[in-house]
Amino acid sequence: MTEAIVQEKRRLDYKSPDFTIEDIDLTFTLDMEATVVTAVSKVKRLTSDKQAALVLDGEELVLKEVLVNDCATEYEVTSSSLILKNVPNDFTLKVVTIINPKNNTSLMGLYVSDGKFCTQNEPEGFRRITYFLDRSDVLAKYTTHIQAPNNQYTYMLSNGNLISDVVENDIRTVTWQDPFPKPSYLFALVAGDFDELKREFITKSGKK
Repeated sequence: MTEAIVQEKRRLDYKSPDFTIEDIDLTFTLDMEATVVTAVSKVKRLTSDKQAALVLDGEELVLKEVLVNDCATEYEVTSSSLILKNVPNDFTLKVVTIINPKNNTSLMGLYVSDGKFCTQNEPEGFRRITYFLDRSDVLAKYTTHIQAPNNQYTYMLSNGNLISDVVENDIRTVTWQDPFPKPSYLFALVAGDFDELKREFITKSGKK
């Protein structure tokens, strides 16, 4: 198992973000070794510095596409970030990445355990799923679409409320929507077959 390197962070070094992400729409096309993650984010500039670049966190990602307002844009990729310069104050950002959950032995981000997809994003695992402002002071509303061949995974779960569960061309897509803004470390996704335990609780008034 790969051990994550813990970097000390001091309160006195804190700097508020230059941008925030208010909404993110995620599509996961599940594959043990090549899961495609499409992230469409609503980005807003917070600083008055119009020259400030948008710096997104990212680790162990294969970047396939970057669009700003549906148009190709220039960007720079480092081992830990995706950097976009000269971006508007408010815009839609589309980022498509490919990750390998089966070989993710760090157990951070999206990984496979006992044939099941699982996530662990606290404190900074989301950056192993897609390029993002992976920090606790950026709060976004999440809509998550999980796709896989029909009947492959009994349960496909994420944060929030179940919006739809449809099958088209033998591909099942389950959509979850969380109406409450939250930091990226609270994002969760699981897919696979699980045991289900049920019981009833009777209140003092006799209600089930």
